[in-house]
Amino acid sequence: MHSTESPKAAILLRRRYELSPVQLTAASAVVFALFYNTAFWEHILGNGRLSGASGVASAAGTFLLLASLNFLLLSPLLTRWTAKPVLAVLVVLTAAATYFMDRYGAYMDRAMMRNVMATDWREARDLLRPDMLPWLVAYGALPLWLLSRTDIRTLPLRQSWWHGPAGMAAAVLMAGAGLWMASSQLVPQLREHKEIRYLATPGNYLVSLASALGSRASAHKTERIPVGTDARRAPAAQRPRVLVIVVGETVRAANWGLNGYARQTTPQLASLDVFNFSDVTACGTNTEVSLPCMFSPQGRRNYDEEAILGSESLLHVAQRAGIAVTWIDNQSGCKGVCAGLRQVDPRVQAPPSLCTDGECLDGVLFDALQRELSANPGDQLVILHQMGNHGPAYFKRYPAEFARFQPACETADLWQCTPEAVANAYDNAILYTDDLLGRIIDLLENQPADRDTALIYVSDHGESLGENGLYLHSLPRAIAPSTQTHVPMLMWLSDRMQESLGLDAPCMSARGKQPLTHDNLFHTVLGLLAVETRVREPALDLIGNCSRRGL
Repeated sequence: MHSTESPKAAILLRRRYELSPVQLTAASAVVFALFYNTAFWEHILGNGRLSGASGVASAAGTFLLLASLNFLLLSPLLTRWTAKPVLAVLVVLTAAATYFMDRYGAYMDRAMMRNVMATDWREARDLLRPDMLPWLVAYGALPLWLLSRTDIRTLPLRQSWWHGPAGMAAAVLMAGAGLWMASSQLVPQLREHKEIRYLATPGNYLVSLASALGSRASAHKTERIPVGTDARRAPAAQRPRVLVIVVGETVRAANWGLNGYARQTTPQLASLDVFNFSDVTACGTNTEVSLPCMFSPQGRRNYDEEAILGSESLLHVAQRAGIAVTWIDNQSGCKGVCAGLRQVDPRVQAPPSLCTDGECLDGVLFDALQRELSANPGDQLVILHQMGNHGPAYFKRYPAEFARFQPACETADLWQCTPEAVANAYDNAILYTDDLLGRIIDLLENQPADRDTALIYVSDHGESLGENGLYLHSLPRAIAPSTQTHVPMLMWLSDRMQESLGLDAPCMSARGKQPLTHDNLFHTVLGLLAVETRVREPALDLIGNCSRRGL
């Protein structure tokens, strides 16, 4: 048999390339700038942002600037000995980054890198989709094959010394020239939309990853700074108080039935005597930011990531006042909020009917809560961290009996479903949360008469369901749509608790229509638990002026 492979093709397949480290770095910088920055170029060039002759010059200058910055970034990493392994890793990481940026509209900022570092296998597997394979072949396997055919040429010491500084100097000059060429139209864009820098690979995720690692290391260098060291239980609170905080996951205010959504996604809560807060803004657009922030005294108004991550949380203040604190988690952990405190994994004693492939429905939280309440007759603060509406596999977040809105999208490839099917699956998951909250309220209402009980539900952040081509969450907060920043929040108080507080119900109903934020949580919880401390700000307590016997 004769090979069908042409001689020219055979020569090309067998051909090897020889490049110096500087040449390989320059080639990589150009390839990254040209082929791995589709999201960046779409933003720069889209909607006629660059027009006319000056637009062409600006586009050319932008390319020159981006390639030069890539060269300056890669030069220290790609030496004679490290070039091939480091570049191989960068190719794979950049291919993956561009997939998520193009598919979900993700921005690779520090918060996103913190999310990546904190993501466990249960969350990650829903994002690893079949259509990612051809993408990785095109953007990963092919470049890696070319890299395997490349030999790194060893230069004489004097020539190597010259090539390095000369290449860096040339890159600086070209970056300056590119900036000058692009200044008329690029600079105004960058000034108005600073987030564009998080679209330029591979610098976006490399710089953001270094920043995220630095902030994490800084937060864990020393023991957490104490908060509320003067905390004590107010003498006026005679009966034990039990407060359950349910931290929702990825539920947006726009689809919350109690907020006037077109369909009723909260039928059980609508039939109960709850106080709904319809205008609540989240601290961040992802769990890594929002969770530590909402349990901190700094909050969004005094946001300082290093201080928040390096300090004790609301939970430590409550425990210092003598309240038993328990964190029950059906997700990816408390992000340091419950460090050193009692933590319970509800999946350990979960019935098989609630769990599949290592992931459990939120019903396991109810079972664990029952056990906690039975074991402790005193003051308690229990936090339930939901899996909630964690995407993109919304259809996995509820049992079959809650699949009421049909047809529901039953794939994590959301772009393959109609917007209506995506919303149906998402809303079915909210129905399941509504059922969970209804069951918890019933449990708290039927506690012994010598306990005052209450519940607070609040979601950590919202979600995009395909609006304007965006899916999921984690956009930089400055440009995030309201669907990612506005979240549902409600409070339920037993009759005994309302009596103890001397609660003015009409006042609370009016409070529910006012603009609020995650910042209110810290101070409201201390008020409900009757904890006195200097760090509590009464003005931010949601009950505050609506209680005749509050702190």
